Amino acid sequence: MNGAVEAANKNIKKIIEKMTVNYKDWHEMLPFALLACRTSIRTSTGATPYSLVYGMEAVLPIEVEIPSMRILAEAELAEVEWAKQRYEQLNLIDEKRLKALCHGQCYQQRMARAFNTKTENPQTAV
Repeated sequence: MNGAVEAANKNIKKIIEKMTVNYKDWHEMLPFALLACRTSIRTSTGATPYSLVYGMEAVLPIEVEIPSMRILAEAELAEVEWAKQRYEQLNLIDEKRLKALCHGQCYQQRMARAFNTKTENPQTAV
C-alpha cells in the first residue's frame, strides 16, 4: 500500500503523544486514538473508514450523552422502521465504497501530478 500502514501508525502515534502525560500510560489512550482514526474523514477517500466497513457513521460517545439530531431521529423510529432503514443503508454500502474508490484514484492522480510538477522543475521548487 505504499506506506499507508506506516502513515496510519504515525498518525495514531501522534494522537497518543498528544493525549498522554506520561509515556507509561499510552495503552490506556489507544482505544480513544483508534476511535479517532476510524471516525475521521480521510482526504484520500472522502469517507471515514468506519462508514466504509459498516455502511453508516459511528455513534460517538458524546452523542449518547448529549443526543444529536441523528440519535433523536433514530430513537423515535419503531423497531421495524429502523430495521428497514438499516437494510437500505447496507444495500447502499457498495455504492459508497465505489465512490470512495473513485475519490481515492482522483486523489492519487492529483498527488502524482503535484509530485511530477515539482520534480520536472527543480529550480522553481522551494
